[in-house]
Amino acid sequence: MSLVNVHTEWDPLEEIIVGTMAGARIPVPDTGLHAVEFADLPSPQDIVSGPYPAHVVEQTEAELQELCDQLLAAGVKVRRPEPRDHSRPFGTPDWQTDGFYDYCPRDGILTVGNTIIETPMVLRSRFLEPFAYKELFLEYFAEGARWISAPKPRLLDEIYDATAPAGHRLRDLEPAFDAANVLRFGTDILYLVSDSGNELGWQWLQSVLGDQYTVHPCRNLYAATHVDSTLVPLRPGLLLTNPARVTDANLPEFLRGWDRIECPELVDTGFVGDRPYCSTWIGMNLLLLGPGQAVVDRRQVNLIRALEHHGIDVLPLQLTHSRTLGGGFHCVTLDVRRTGLLESYR
Repeated sequence: MSLVNVHTEWDPLEEIIVGTMAGARIPVPDTGLHAVEFADLPSPQDIVSGPYPAHVVEQTEAELQELCDQLLAAGVKVRRPEPRDHSRPFGTPDWQTDGFYDYCPRDGILTVGNTIIETPMVLRSRFLEPFAYKELFLEYFAEGARWISAPKPRLLDEIYDATAPAGHRLRDLEPAFDAANVLRFGTDILYLVSDSGNELGWQWLQSVLGDQYTVHPCRNLYAATHVDSTLVPLRPGLLLTNPARVTDANLPEFLRGWDRIECPELVDTGFVGDRPYCSTWIGMNLLLLGPGQAVVDRRQVNLIRALEHHGIDVLPLQLTHSRTLGGGFHCVTLDVRRTGLLESYR
């Protein structure tokens, strides 16, 4: 029986990978990093690269360890990637870069059923990110998991357009998408079409998953990167939604019969440096331990109250620098095994 088994975002959690801040840095500037993450800056040369401040790394690593300890206490098996040197240059015949971080395993790896999918990430600096998990994937493969990798994208300059409107900065020249553009609802898979996932990426994912799944391309929902601070399924029939982005008109059709909790105003938890890597909505980036239990930033008191009002038990923890680093509790984890069977929730 495969060690990998994930059908939803909310089934009871059994095994998980938690990221690390070891070696984390902002990559050297290039066309893609500018278009996808820093299009508000005049040019790639305005991106300040280099290691994150030591106190940010140390505090975040301690908070990740606290998350691990709490997950272990809840009976969840926790795995971690080995530290890597992200300052080492690498590339293809077309470009050279250095690395980013292994803080967010959710961004580049997708688990669906018993399958591990290495997605064709949109940033050059994350091209080799799955290498951080290679030993773990070999173990899962030996124990029965299916393990595939999307075709590696060329990521030439032509695929990016920093001058285009948000949501149109990643062209459809080849399949390219981050795993964090995807949410699992049993036989229904949500795919965000945005600056971190193009139309060809959706088509490739549907072709790989086959007739057993329906991959729903969600357009005009959120233009920038990743979907897990826009929609959060809490249990069958109940969604947490971002009121600044989600409307009756753009909510995916297969979810329109679900009840919705609109996320209340969130506390601005601040950031280090000249600009944040993400908005205050990172506060709704939750990790579900089961259909009635969520790991939530302890500073988001209004959100915790709203969730508890709807019968969701909250484990309050903290990632102090989530806005600086661009990742909350869902981002920094990758669920490997959840108890449950493949079902339809329409």
